Amino acid sequence: MAEYLSSLLRYRPPVNWWDLLDIAVVSILIYEFLKLIRGTRAVQMAAGSLLLVGLFYVSRLAPLQTLNWLIRNMLVYVAFAAIVVFQSDIRRALAHFGQAPFFRYFSRQEGVNETIEEIVVAATMLSAQHVGAIIAIEREIGLRNYIESGIPLDAEITYDLLVTIFQPGSPLHDGAVILQENRIAAAACFLPLTVNPRVSRELGTRHRAAIGLTEENDAVAVVVSEERGQIALALEGGIERDLSADALRDRLQSLLVARRPAPRRITAAGYLG
Repeated sequence: MAEYLSSLLRYRPPVNWWDLLDIAVVSILIYEFLKLIRGTRAVQMAAGSLLLVGLFYVSRLAPLQTLNWLIRNMLVYVAFAAIVVFQSDIRRALAHFGQAPFFRYFSRQEGVNETIEEIVVAATMLSAQHVGAIIAIEREIGLRNYIESGIPLDAEITYDLLVTIFQPGSPLHDGAVILQENRIAAAACFLPLTVNPRVSRELGTRHRAAIGLTEENDAVAVVVSEERGQIALALEGGIERDLSADALRDRLQSLLVARRPAPRRITAAGYLG
């Protein structure tokens, strides 16, 4: 055995960068495939396939002619049966690979625009119903600490879901909703209250929590007042109040899509900053 291994290493072809790249790509594909099938019925299918492959090689070495013939004729039908039985899992796998970071880069802008529209519609509906709400949007600095304080959702952003969450009868209406990567990461999240003494006394707990959050990071927070039904936008420790739907849409577009520097804003004390 030692002589066989030494001769194999002695006469092996040289390894170049293309070989390393080939190994890396195959390793990533296998890793993503294993992550995808973990916890699904495809795990049993994979285990059964490995068993058939093992029996096939055993039948060739033994030799077990009947078993070898049976497995060779079964593999074709097994492949077709797997396609039919696991068609939904195959679609999910292809969709998963289509959501890789390289492809998400091209679809990101469209997803942000849809998110902004859902937020604007939800804020407008909540404002008309005088239902209080805080919607915090993560940007460059992560909000994981605040997400972990709430109830995880990981749901698609839709205006009807946002409106439902903040209804007074909902168990999730207290606290803030945090949006992360164009999804609702969590609801009923606790946010820090600002301790800025210059904050106007007219502002309630929701507005103070939104200001406190934006004092600590670059997040954007949309606030709907329960008493007045006004829509406000908190950013960098300041707040812009009484925004219309069009004004809110324009501000979110400038902050989330173009990522341009924010224009002069109204601070919590009410003066231009």
